Amino acid sequence: MRRPGEILDAVTPLLAWSWPETPIALVVVIVGAFVLRWLALRGIKAAMDASLQRSRDRNAGQGSRAERILAAASGVTGARHEARTRTIGSILRSLTTVTITSIAALEVLAILGAPLGAVLASAGIGGAAIGFGAQSLVKDFLSGIFMIMEDQFGVGDLIDTGSATGTVEDVGLRVTRLRDGNGQVWYVRNGEILRVGNASQGWSTATVEVPVAADEDASRVLALLNETMDAVYADGKWDAVLLQRPDVAGVDKVTAGAMTIKIFAKCAPNQHWGVQRDILERSQKALRDADVRGPAFGTPPA
Repeated sequence: MRRPGEILDAVTPLLAWSWPETPIALVVVIVGAFVLRWLALRGIKAAMDASLQRSRDRNAGQGSRAERILAAASGVTGARHEARTRTIGSILRSLTTVTITSIAALEVLAILGAPLGAVLASAGIGGAAIGFGAQSLVKDFLSGIFMIMEDQFGVGDLIDTGSATGTVEDVGLRVTRLRDGNGQVWYVRNGEILRVGNASQGWSTATVEVPVAADEDASRVLALLNETMDAVYADGKWDAVLLQRPDVAGVDKVTAGAMTIKIFAKCAPNQHWGVQRDILERSQKALRDADVRGPAFGTPPA
């Protein structure tokens, strides 16, 4: 059995050591690795904080009633996004540490003269083969990270990915699972999502068209509809849905037999369907009670 001194004597010739160049190079590599890791982790933290701040600010400045409604509607979503963002941040920090440490270790071995050529050549060939076969997986993974960081959508949101439309049931780093209106489940790879339309983010808009006879007095009809919108906004059942009073935009178009008036109502995310039906029902009743005639399609006004 060799003594420790003999082992050291056998290993020393394999290492390239010169004073003071080698110690200085080692210190530079190690300190540089620590500085680079610190800067990278600071950058990741800044990106995570910016993503979280964007999510918090998205619903700000909407007025007291709107802020209350949006806070109630997006509280779970905000918590979900914060949890996912912090998870992604933890993954990125770990990957950054492993990558920088590995590179620094290889640099140290190279400075000491360790024979790395064959090892790096084999690793390069293997890495190229794996990278070529897994490029779509890497694309899906990176796309998933950015979608979560940017809070493009989350569980419970109604989205349109182009290839499928439905409610999000799960958001993963590789695939997103949707369920459409027919109950069919869609698995969409994140790397294949080129655009996303989110109907549940921020707020939704109820759009109602009210047709009346073309020869009716427009100012009278608008006054009646504005009174109806006041009643809709004051109704307690819409306190948690309407962000602001429905807006009677005015006459949208006039044809030979009809005059169409358009109404818009800003609502909590994905809650506009019931508001649309209620506005249309109340508008028709108010106009009928005021003897406002409906459209006579195909019959020109007298």
